[in-house]
Parts: sequence; structure tokens; C-alpha cells
Amino acid sequence: MADFIELHKKLHAALKTRLDLVADHAFRDRDPAAHLTALKSAAARLDAEITDLPPEIDPTLRHYLERQSYTKALAWLGEAVASSSH
Repeated sequence: MADFIELHKKLHAALKTRLDLVADHAFRDRDPAAHLTALKSAAARLDAEITDLPPEIDPTLRHYLERQSYTKALAWLGEAVASSSH
């Protein structure tokens, strides 16, 4: 269980970073090249986290990630992380 909590936290952070960068239009407008570099880095980090997921990961979460429904995956992880701290 503790392993899944850490895995969920890492995946949550990677998803949040990627989604935040996509939404950061001010950064994109100010420095498109740096924004693209940061976005590529965040995407690579997220891809690595997804690749490292164990086979027994929750099927709903796997579904969201495979279909790149990252907002749904982030919400799912937020609930999972919150419920694990109770």
C-alpha cells in the first residue's frame, strides 16, 4: 500500500506539472522556445512515470492514462492521495 501511495504522489506531481505547463499561456507567449522545452521535459517525465506503472494499477487510472485523459487522471489521483492520508 505504501508503494502505491508514493507512486500515486509521483504520478500526481508529473501530471500536474504537465497540465500546468500546457495552461501557462503567459510563459508560452513570453518565451515559446523555453515553454516548448519545458513541456517536452514534463511530457517525458510523465511518460516515464506511466511506463513504470505496475500491472496491478487501478484499471480506471490506467484507462485515463492510456487515453491521455490527464485531467481525469489527476482528479482520480487527488482523491486517492487524499483518502490514503486518512
